[in-house]
Formats: sequence, C-alpha cells, structure tokens
Amino acid sequence: MKVSVLGAGGWGTTLAILLHYNGHSVTLWEYQKSYAKELIKKRINSLYLPGVQIPEEMNISYNIEEATTDKNLIVLSTPSQFLRGVVKKINYSDIKNAIFISVSKGIEKGTLMTMAEMLVDVHPKLTKEQIGVLSGPSHAEEVSRRIPTVVTAASEDEETSKIVQAAFMNSYFRVYSSTDILGVELGGAFKNVIAIGAGIIDSAGFGDNTKAAIMTRGVAEISRLGLAMGARPETFAGLSGMGDLIVTCMSKHSRNRYVGEQLGKGKKLKQILKSMDMVAEGVETSRSAFQLAKKFDVETPITNEVYKILFEDKDPVKATNDLMTRGMKME
Repeated sequence: MKVSVLGAGGWGTTLAILLHYNGHSVTLWEYQKSYAKELIKKRINSLYLPGVQIPEEMNISYNIEEATTDKNLIVLSTPSQFLRGVVKKINYSDIKNAIFISVSKGIEKGTLMTMAEMLVDVHPKLTKEQIGVLSGPSHAEEVSRRIPTVVTAASEDEETSKIVQAAFMNSYFRVYSSTDILGVELGGAFKNVIAIGAGIIDSAGFGDNTKAAIMTRGVAEISRLGLAMGARPETFAGLSGMGDLIVTCMSKHSRNRYVGEQLGKGKKLKQILKSMDMVAEGVETSRSAFQLAKKFDVETPITNEVYKILFEDKDPVKATNDLMTRGMKME
C-alpha cells in the first residue's frame, strides 16, 4: 500500500517506521519545513523519538500535496486540536479514494467532535468506508523498540477495519478489529482525563488504594458518558477503554499523568504546559468531556474535579476530599 503519515511526532514517526517495515511505501509528513529537513538529513527524530533510526528508504516530506496525493492510506497523527487545520490543507480530489486513519486521542475544542466526525465536517464527501481509527495502550517509546503491543482498529465499515488491521499488524504489534468507531475514539480520549487525576494522586501523597479507585470509577463514568453518546458498553472494557486507561494512568511515559503529577506538586497549568515539548491531549479533552457530560446529562464526578483543578484552580487535595465525601451510591 501507498501510505502517508501526517505528523512527525513520536507516535507518527513510530507508526511510519512500523508501516515501512510491514512492506508499505511510506511518506512521513512534517509541517515545519526546517525540522523536516533535519529529519531527512539526520534520520533521527531527536526531539520526539530519540535513539530510533528512521530508515533511509522512507520518504520524509513537508509538502502536504506530495504527502497525500495518490495514497491508499493516510494516517492522521497530528494532535487533535490542530488536526482540523491540517485536514483543511488537503485537496479532496487528491484523497477521494484513500482511507483515513486517526491515531489522535482527543475531542475537538468548541465543536465537541471526535476526529472521525471532524473529518466528515471538513470533507463531507468522505464515506464511512474511508474513515477509521487506531487506538489502545501503545506508547511510542515502547512500540518503536518493538515491545509487544496490542491495539484496536475501528471503522463503521467492517471491511475497512480489517484492511487497517492487516496494514498495521505484525509480530510485535497485534491489532484487533471493531465496528464501534465512536466507542474506540471516546475511550482513547476520555482516559486521558482520568490519567491526569491519577497523576495528581501519585504526587499528592495518596496510595495504591486511591489510584485503583480512581481508575475503576473512571472507567465507570467514561462508560456512562460513552453509552449516552451512542457507543457500545463492551468497548470500554477493551483495549481502547480499560487497556488504554491502565497504561496511561500507570506509565512513566504518559504525558497526561505527568501533567497531573505536576499539578499535585502545586505547579500551575500554564507553567507545566510551557515546560513540555509534546502535547498532553487530556487538558483540552477535560474541558470537552466536562461540556459533553452536561450536554448529555451524565454524572462524571472525577472528570468534573479534574476540570476544576485545571481551569478553576481548585486545590487537588480538596478535590479528592470532595470526591470521597459525596453521597452514598450503589456500584
């Protein structure tokens, strides 16, 4: 297959290399011309994926038309809040026969759209057979070093999900297929909110009991909101739900957990984000999830407290106490 990966961050670079080694003809697109030239020259993504060699045979481009014309598969790995701007640059006539796969885990600020919904909003002629997502517990730092990883490929069209499954799957990267594209996207996005909460717990002096509680109850509220929006319940017990939530809440590689950890230490959000090279999707997703919960009238206490810590400067210890002293509930 002729494949393009749009976004040369750590995850985009990792997937481009994986697809190259799977035998596909791959172009990796980097929006910043100067950095694209550095990648071409050094064949190392020193900023986002240090120590991992980019194959000489793999094409790297800063030209969006070159990167998207005459491709069978286009992988969208730009952070969710910037993805619309990238997709707008693409001429529909160049991609009318391509399959789009989003690997960005977020909800668009303002519109509250998933990435699949945003794609159709920008290019209304795209069909359900042309849109899919790939999500699950998969840090670039590990996949790039061929550590066994398992994820989910989803599309409303079963055949499309299987095409994507076959394109990505190999001996260290196992892919399951699903037709619940909404559930897979929501699980991948909302877990980042809970991961911020988990990071706060890690640095605020609480223990394993507290973290287990926030992860378990986090899945419960993610599932409630997802079901209200039209997703299937079993998706949130799978790789893109519980699986991704576990790794993001526990891993040293998690940017969202890191944000929470720094908040728990008393740092301010602007200060934390300014110090980071990569995007923590959960920050803006916390705002979107908070708004979606109100829109669909769903109870999301953990999300609400994370939102208040991020955007209303609420004290993390006070937020934890407020969660613990809520009225009695049945599980």
